This record gives sequence, structure tokens and C-alpha cells, in this order.
Amino acid sequence: MKLSKDLVAASARPLVLAILARGDGYGYAIIRDIRALSGGQLEWTEGMLYPVLHRLEQEGLIASQWDVAENGRKRKYYRLKKDGSRALAHDQEQWGIVQAVLQRLRETSACAS
Repeated sequence: MKLSKDLVAASARPLVLAILARGDGYGYAIIRDIRALSGGQLEWTEGMLYPVLHRLEQEGLIASQWDVAENGRKRKYYRLKKDGSRALAHDQEQWGIVQAVLQRLRETSACAS
């Protein structure tokens, strides 16, 4: 099942923050992690991810720096800042509320059937 663009867009911020909470990462690795964690259900592109990363950096939630990878290529690595950790906790709380409401609705719909 392909997720709607609206849901993908709404979930991008907390997903990126959560991935960076696990450790520093670069663009392709974040895309790869999302694909793996979603079992292939979420297929992000660079064109979708990089605007999110730039916005999070402008908001002061993440920081970036250029570094040389083991293979000798330059990569821009992103890391979560303290404000990013706080934003992630807030986002997770909000998504938890939405998930709980959807679960209650699913349960009441099943009982009504």
C-alpha cells in the first residue's frame, strides 16, 4: 500500500528527528533507513528529504557538517540538537494521541458492526 503524500509529508519531521536521535546520518543513509524500517512502504527520494533537512536545520533542530567518509567521498552529516530532541518528544506525544484516537475509533467501529 502506498501512503498518501499528505501523510508522508506530515510524518517526515518526526521520522527524520527519530532517525537522527539514533545517531548522526547523511541523506542516503536516512532514505535507506526509512525504507528498511517501513518494510519498503515508505520510498523517500532526495528531492523529498533534503528540503526537510534544510528546514529542520533552519529551525535549529539539527546541525550539519561536511566530513569525509571511509570511501574518501565528502558527505554532509546531520546531527540532532537539544531543541531537536525536545521537538521529537513533542511530535511523538502528538502522534501518540492521534494513534490512540484512531485505535479507539477502530475498536468502536468493530463493535458496532
